[in-house]
Parts: sequence; structure tokens; C-alpha cells
Amino acid sequence: MDENNCLSPRNVLCLFDVDGTLTPAREKIDPQLDEFFQSLRRKVKIGVVGGSDYSKIAEQLGNGEEVIHKFDYVFAENGTVQYKDGKLISKQAIQNQLGEELLQDLINFCLRGTFIEFRSGMLNISPIGRSCTLEERIEFSEIDKREKIREKFVAALQEEFAGKGLRFTKGGLISFDVFPEGWDKTLCLDILEGEGLEAIYFFGNETTPGGNDYEIFNDPRTRGFTVQSPEDTARLCRELFFSGHQSEP
Repeated sequence: MDENNCLSPRNVLCLFDVDGTLTPAREKIDPQLDEFFQSLRRKVKIGVVGGSDYSKIAEQLGNGEEVIHKFDYVFAENGTVQYKDGKLISKQAIQNQLGEELLQDLINFCLRGTFIEFRSGMLNISPIGRSCTLEERIEFSEIDKREKIREKFVAALQEEFAGKGLRFTKGGLISFDVFPEGWDKTLCLDILEGEGLEAIYFFGNETTPGGNDYEIFNDPRTRGFTVQSPEDTARLCRELFFSGHQSEP
């Protein structure tokens, strides 16, 4: 018997990364895919866990507060900002975890020729700057693949701040995140453990070492799936949770 058919309806959670999994990087979700994932919600619970702050996730997946009503769970900034059933349930601040002195040292080091976005649970660091155009993002991404710009920057940070309890992960096209150890996307699993879920399926595109989906993808509390695009995510969900053959969104 198919294991998925033994699970209780709406007692399974499909947990999604955002950029590259539900949407192209920093772009809005395709309306047809949006409709598909809402139909999936009628079969299982759905949630998102992204590295971006809530406003960026909301911009990509809904308008204003709409996104927290379209998903059973929304975990922003790797899960340091947590919403359930449309309500904010928890929010953590990176300065409280690291202390002002270490945080300032980190910012000063990274300001040598780069740009920083200060979020509640992390720092997002972009060598090209977050205000760049989509064309500039794509161009930087291609250069980064050849020249390993972000990889070299992270290596310099790891050397400078060795033993300080910091983690560095790459996500999206132009940036990487810095946060306290343990504040990766597995942080959201701590609250989900008490929700009585029978299974948590995780879908992400940055699942290799150094990617911001790696830890949650490999966590024994999830069943991890690597995806190549939002369309690939929908295809996998259809295969897992819908019987018969339906047209692609």
C-alpha cells in the first residue's frame, strides 16, 4: 500500500522554500501555480520557510497580510519570525543572541565594499547590493558561478570569525546570510514537532552543503525533495498527493 495513502488528510505538512521553489528568485508566484498550491492545501497543510523577511515573502506570495492566510505556517528569516493560522506567534532578534559588540564587528567587516540588510534573525549580505535590477542580478549570478565571489567572501568571514558561533549560507542569486549557529531553517521544526503532524515534506532548491536548505533537507524530521523550479515543485506535489493525471499548471 502506498505510504502516502495511509496518512491522515490535513495532518501532513508540505513545507516549501520560496526563491527557486515556489517563485523565481525575488519574483511573484505564477497565478496558475498559486492556484495549484491552494488546491494542494485542501489535501494537506502547507507552509513556507524562507530566509527573507516577512515583507519580501508577502510581496512574492500574496498582497499585504494575505500570505499568512494562504498558508497554514509562514516562517520568515529561517523561522526566527513565525506565523501560524494567520497570527504572529514568535519573533527572535539576532542582536539578543550575538550581542552588540560581535554584531558591530561583523557589520564593520562586511561593509568593506558590500551591502548589508539587517533583519531580525540574520544579516543578509550582497556584494552587488540588493537594489540592483533583475538583469544585474542575473549577470552577477553568472559571474559568481565562475569567480566564486560569494564563496570567497564567506571563506574570509569564516576565517575572521572562527569560533564565534556564526553560520553562513548561500541563497538566491546575489547574497548570503549570516546568523547564529542553530538558526538555520531547522529552527521552524522545533515548533512543528508539537503540532501532531504525521509527516513533514520539505521542498527546496539549495539543498547541497552551503545552501540555505541543506540542514532542513537533511533533518531526520523531514522528507526532503530537491527541486529545480516552481514547476518542478508542483510536479512533485502532484505525483505525491494527487491521483490520476492532471494537466500541468
